[in-house]
Amino acid sequence: MERVYLDYGASTPVDKRVLEAMIPYFREKFGNPSSIHIFGREAKVGLERARESIAHLIHAQPEELFFTSGGTEADNWGIIGYCLQNREVGNNIITSCVEHYAVLNSCKYLETQGFSVTYLPAEPDGTVDLDRLKKAITPKTLLVSIMHVNNEIGIINDINAIGAITREHGTVFHTDAVQGFGKIPINVRQMNIDLLSISGHKLYAPKGIGALYVRKGIHLQKLLHGGSNERNWRSGTENVASAVGLGASAAFCKTEMEQEADALRKLRNYFWAEIQKNIPDVRLNGALEPRLPGNLNVSFKSADGESILLSLDLYGIAASAGSACESGSIELTHVIKALNPPLEYAQSAIRFTIGRWTTRTEIDYTISALKEIIERVRKFERKT
Repeated sequence: MERVYLDYGASTPVDKRVLEAMIPYFREKFGNPSSIHIFGREAKVGLERARESIAHLIHAQPEELFFTSGGTEADNWGIIGYCLQNREVGNNIITSCVEHYAVLNSCKYLETQGFSVTYLPAEPDGTVDLDRLKKAITPKTLLVSIMHVNNEIGIINDINAIGAITREHGTVFHTDAVQGFGKIPINVRQMNIDLLSISGHKLYAPKGIGALYVRKGIHLQKLLHGGSNERNWRSGTENVASAVGLGASAAFCKTEMEQEADALRKLRNYFWAEIQKNIPDVRLNGALEPRLPGNLNVSFKSADGESILLSLDLYGIAASAGSACESGSIELTHVIKALNPPLEYAQSAIRFTIGRWTTRTEIDYTISALKEIIERVRKFERKT
């Protein structure tokens, strides 16, 4: 049986070059980066070089970059840490209803702490309406958190415009850039981003590592209390080997991003064209552009999404019905609900995400399997 991985949006395999960069930090350079002896200094050098590499990719200063355990911690710390530290400035947060749950649940927690949250609806194409955002900002607005790229439908928000709006109103701007980091350009200076969250395992680096960019002058309340790691901002011994891996991945992306994005976009567009050619009554969720090059979220009329996914798995094809964090749920995801698709398409949204090692042969195999699966599932639906 073929094995085809089309779930790069959930997690990516570690690039061999990234793994090679990491290996010395498991054995030869295993020291604690807080130790002052040579073993500690070797680990510290690797950690700081990784920090520089990541910061360079987003046009930040290395001292503005703090390592975390992943994107969820970075979102929580950026949103909760900033709001609790600066609550005397305001008590309103603006976000969108299609954010990752790491953002939405951080906002819900802050509502229990006396903050108010404005949830902006998604436009039919999946983006946030800029005029709505402008109108929502008040003198009490403390923070705006709008994701860079939607994790389910891959839609790219106009972060340049959002950053300009927040800067004009004197409001701090956080963006969850977990899906877009290293895949499309980010310039925190030009985009007026104050806080930015990233994750390693979406970018061919290991799980369990991420980072939060904090613009100079921004102050956060600590979420972890202990030693003076990460310049006394985040306690806990750093995950040095994984940080080195994330830094290595960022360095490769710096030189390969444009070429890789172009290749993925062409393959993604071929995939979508073949779906439309071979399967009737299909619907793209969100606009085709601006969309992350490797993302394709498609609904199939009068077909059950769970049946489609289970059937794909029997063919050895991995895809998802939403974000990986919701994979245990068979309910309509909050993102698809927000797009308000026609009822006959709503229950069959499938997210296909392609990546660095996806081939056209794999796409052709998937099209062949999908054609059989959709015909069979629809026939069964008609009988029941």
